[in-house]
Amino acid sequence: MPTASHVIVRKRIVFFLCIVCLVMTGLAGRLFFLQFFKSPWLTENAIDQRVREIPVEAKRGMIFDRNGRELAVSVSSASVYAIPAEIRNADETAAKLAAILNLDSNKLAAKLKKRQAFTWVQRKIENETARAVQRLNLPGIGITQESQRYYPHENLASHVLGFTGIDSQGLDGVEITFDSYLKGRPGSIVVEYDGRGREIPLANHRFVPPVEGNNIYLTIDLVIQQIAEREAEKILKEHQAKAATIIIMDPRTGELLALVNKPDYNPNRFADYAPKLWRNIAVSNAYEPGSTFKIITAAAAMGEKVVRLQDRFFDPGSVEVQGRHIHCWKHGGHGSQSFSEVVQNSCNVGFVNVGLRLGVEPFYHYITNFGFGQPTGVDLPGEAKGIMYDRNKVKPINLATMSIGQSIAVTPLQLITAVSAVANDGVLLRPQIVREVRDKKGEIIRAFQPDIVRTVLKPEVARELKGVLEDVVEEGTGKNAFLEGFHVAGKTGTAQKVGGGGYELGKYVASFVGFAPADNPQMAAIVIIDEPVGLYYGGQIAAPVFGALAKDVLPYLKVAPQPPASDRPAEKDMHILVPSLINLSVAEGVKELQKAGLSVRIEEDGERIADQIPKPGSRVPKGGVVLLYTRTPRFTASEVTVPELRGLSSKETIELLAELGLVIKPEGAGTKVIRQDPLPGTKLQAGASITVYLE
Repeated sequence: MPTASHVIVRKRIVFFLCIVCLVMTGLAGRLFFLQFFKSPWLTENAIDQRVREIPVEAKRGMIFDRNGRELAVSVSSASVYAIPAEIRNADETAAKLAAILNLDSNKLAAKLKKRQAFTWVQRKIENETARAVQRLNLPGIGITQESQRYYPHENLASHVLGFTGIDSQGLDGVEITFDSYLKGRPGSIVVEYDGRGREIPLANHRFVPPVEGNNIYLTIDLVIQQIAEREAEKILKEHQAKAATIIIMDPRTGELLALVNKPDYNPNRFADYAPKLWRNIAVSNAYEPGSTFKIITAAAAMGEKVVRLQDRFFDPGSVEVQGRHIHCWKHGGHGSQSFSEVVQNSCNVGFVNVGLRLGVEPFYHYITNFGFGQPTGVDLPGEAKGIMYDRNKVKPINLATMSIGQSIAVTPLQLITAVSAVANDGVLLRPQIVREVRDKKGEIIRAFQPDIVRTVLKPEVARELKGVLEDVVEEGTGKNAFLEGFHVAGKTGTAQKVGGGGYELGKYVASFVGFAPADNPQMAAIVIIDEPVGLYYGGQIAAPVFGALAKDVLPYLKVAPQPPASDRPAEKDMHILVPSLINLSVAEGVKELQKAGLSVRIEEDGERIADQIPKPGSRVPKGGVVLLYTRTPRFTASEVTVPELRGLSSKETIELLAELGLVIKPEGAGTKVIRQDPLPGTKLQAGASITVYLE
């Protein structure tokens, strides 16, 4: 029989065995937990301690224009990285690096002390700076090559190209919309280290090569883009405009040949510019188009056969719709005129009557078919769809104002796309900015063909409308877009800007949209000038820009001038060069115009001519009307237009400048003016000095 001491011993043994079993169970559970639940984490940490993976960035694909000229390329750039486990003295290392890289030493030291396998110190630095870092030969600090975006033409086509971020990721423009094609696939360098952070000499180092991105070929033509950029710069300089937009399109394919917004930015240094300058206003901003939208009204009316070109309209100067008077731009109205003349004269009263005759449903059917109120689908980010009234809430007054391009907001791209459909015999195409995507071997991965959206007009209606728009340039408000040897069709527009409290006094948008040659269009273009100073009518300042564009673009596209037809007089006989009349007395100006075979209309009652329409040097048909404006109220009371002084005697020059309130600064001892500064046509305040060089 066991004694009490034996019982106590057995109890202690059992208790001990229970403790051992409990501990073993805990250890087994912990082992099970580590083996099955924490295994991935432990494996990852073990690899982090043993393996260092240095990323190798893929070279981004290049962007070319339609003819293979470089617009965006990738260049090698050095970046500094750190492997904190190999750094012996983080504070000392940080101090040395900060002195070269112009970094905060304390922040850099904190970064180098973190428990991580790899970290960037500074990326994409100058080569000379990288060499200075290499000469330090700091443990745990290395240099690797990365790819950096470079735009060789700087500001050119910046709103088309966009820009990239520090990781060569697309952030705007084509760079972001085609990022998946351009970015490629990154690689890496894998190196093994021992427990003390020393590289294992015979270990299997592995290099995973990066895959370069594909190349993009745009529809943009570098030369045409440069022409458009030049004209946009001139707009800002000559008219002191807030902004300017020019789009040139091939109406046969929908391809964008040029897209310009001014002011712009340099994508190589995009962070130095205000973000508002990154905005592609040609695509992302909607505006009231004014009279350029009358092309759509005319297309709808002619397509629905509610009006014929010979139908007569009477314009007394205004028309009343639901108690509101809508005025024509011409004081006193145009009187009796055919619909063809209504379009030529851009008569508001005529178009209001046409719009009301057309009706809401048919009008909205054409507006929608032409693509307004919806994105065009162009491959650029941030496209706006414009603003339209809900068709179920449209009243007659809304229909009337929309007929003349008010109470509706469109993007410049929408309007040029719609007008290109008229030029293309009624076929609406999706605007395209990319022609094709090619790999590094030059093989086509993706090609873009003309994308037909729908037919919006019957071909015969479109051709009839093209003839009317050609008359606008030949005989109407678009005369300043006339180009000798070519048939140009188009429409002018002048819209007062809308603010929070209604229309803003003195703020206008001048525009012109057209295409050429009218009978076989190969270029369509829109010119928009936002808030010009001084002259603001589209026919005055936007139409000449279209003429200048067409003058350079059409020969570049190898479009030959058309010889005069045998049954019509030669262009030089049909059109007369408008003389400069600025600063002449009204009587002298009238005499000059009569001598040139031109008619005259005086809009104001001053004694001396301050401005004229068309501008000097324009060509107008024989017998055409030139509008003369005197000193009221087109400029401020103290603003003077510098006259042409070359060829005048010193006495004549002194008398003329004194009469205008300008001061003469003679240079030389002669009696005849051979040169002047500033040039004729410059606007100065009264009392300013004019330097004349005498011989």
